[in-house]
Parts: sequence; structure tokens; C-alpha cells
Amino acid sequence: MTRVYLGLGSNIQREQHLGMALDELATLLTAMQCSPVFESEAVGIRSAPFFNLVVAGDTALDPAALSQRLKAIETRSGRYAPDRQGLPLDIDILLHGDLAGEFAGQTLPRAEILRNAFVLWPLALLAGERRHPDNGRRLDELWQEMRGQTTQVLRPVAFSWKGLELTPDALLSADRV
Repeated sequence: MTRVYLGLGSNIQREQHLGMALDELATLLTAMQCSPVFESEAVGIRSAPFFNLVVAGDTALDPAALSQRLKAIETRSGRYAPDRQGLPLDIDILLHGDLAGEFAGQTLPRAEILRNAFVLWPLALLAGERRHPDNGRRLDELWQEMRGQTTQVLRPVAFSWKGLELTPDALLSADRV
């Protein structure tokens, strides 16, 4: 089994689509953990704000097989419907064990880890002690460095899945980044 970290985002019917994704991921991954949920402005596109989180879990699937299963979940959310409005669901493989390089047409670790606060902050909260496969630095250290430099605004948001509050009250009352 390999520990994987997935980035999830949605900017329409956010609670519904992320809840559906978590339900499906719970059948795909073992020992699943979820980060707090953050609201962020869109990066690179003009759209409504996103809800983002990171999910960790163990899988026996290689990157290609996992990617195929994730695309099927995105498809069921309506992501690829010709008449869709916004982005119902985006699921990206951020880390697949300690793999680094090209795998099934995707680069691991995913470059967005080091570029987007809405990826790095939840990832650092979930696995801060984990080291980035390319540069060997701890994820919590990378977040502290980015935190002082980013112009991206993130707001922790209350989010419940199956009766579990994913975003702790202490984070909800903290300053936003």
C-alpha cells in the first residue's frame, strides 16, 4: 500500500460535490484522512470562489490506475458535461508515495504544491512532517515560507462530512491568510 495525497476543489454546489467525492474516495482509499476546508479565489480562471481540501489515504493503485478512478469520480460529478457551469469537482494526485518524475502523463509531485496556498496549507496541516520528494523540505516549512509571501487569500470554512467537522473551531476563529 502507498500513501497518497489528493487535492480536491469545487466552485459550484461545493458542499454537495465535495461530499460526494469524499463518499467515493472512502471506498477507494484506506486509512483516509481529510484536511480542513478552505475557501479561495480562483487562480488562473475567472470563476466563483472554490472550496479546497486535501485527502490522504492508502492505495494499492499505481498513479495511472488511480488517475483513471479519479477521472471517473469527476465525470460522475458532471465535470465533463458539455453544458456545465463552473467546475463541479477537480481531484488531483499531489503526492503518490515518494514518486518523483513523469507517471502516466502526469508529473509527481504535482507542481501546484509549491505554487498555490490552497494546496500547500491544507497539505501541510495534514502531513506537515512529510518531506517534498523533489526538494526534501518538510511541507510545514514550505508552508511557513509561502505564507509570508503569498497574495492568495484563504479562509477556513466550516464543513461537515458524515457528522465529522473537518475544520476545527480554532482554525475557524484564526486569521485568514
